[in-house]
Amino acid sequence: MADPRPIVVVTEGGPHIWAIVNAIADRLGPVSVIVETPESKKQLLLGRARRQGWISAIGQLGTMVLTRLGKRLFSGHAARLIAEQKLETEPRPGQTRIDVPSANAPESLQAIADIKPGVVLLAGCRLLSRQTLAKMPCPVLNYHAGISPKYRGMNGGYWALASGDTGNFGTTVHLVDAGVDTGGVLRQARGKPEPGDTISSYALRQAAFSRDICVAAVGDALADKLATFDPGLPSKQWYHPTIWYYLWTGLTKRIW
Repeated sequence: MADPRPIVVVTEGGPHIWAIVNAIADRLGPVSVIVETPESKKQLLLGRARRQGWISAIGQLGTMVLTRLGKRLFSGHAARLIAEQKLETEPRPGQTRIDVPSANAPESLQAIADIKPGVVLLAGCRLLSRQTLAKMPCPVLNYHAGISPKYRGMNGGYWALASGDTGNFGTTVHLVDAGVDTGGVLRQARGKPEPGDTISSYALRQAAFSRDICVAAVGDALADKLATFDPGLPSKQWYHPTIWYYLWTGLTKRIW
């Protein structure tokens, strides 16, 4: 029986996220989706340059451009993956969607206050500020496309493969704190890439084998049964690979 308390997902969107939203809706009831406007490429570049220097920032931007091109070139592979895994990658008719400028914007907080959810799941959105987190009226979870804490940050699946750590090609649902994927781990799922998968399709592959843990974690939150565990792994934050690292790894290790 569906819990009467509403469920909210906060995201920038994307096919893999809608697959998770639809899976949650099928099992637990309607989901209200708050969709934030993505940061501009200029804002991303400036932020990364401040944190890591201009050389790394420009190299990462090159990989992001290549990844976007890859999604177009390998759209047939993605379509087959979606069909094989029975992923619903579009919003359904009647889907409640609230567009906001940012997950931290007053409009986002107001929407959550109006909905009065039993749980908020973050899935591919900005980090929430301490101020925003302090105003949340319910547990806040995050779906992370990597095994935390070993592969926090960006492209967790890719980095596991590039590091020769194929057993940790997976995902995590964790509690949200003010750090980058540092909250207590609730659920994890591990899978494996299939022939033809690349950095452009890993997110879809991971979503396919992670629907169940997202449903389970959201259900645990609604039932007030959240329990964390220690995966016993080292902690490291990762970023987008630079274009030169990505090409070198692809050519030498066949990890694309």
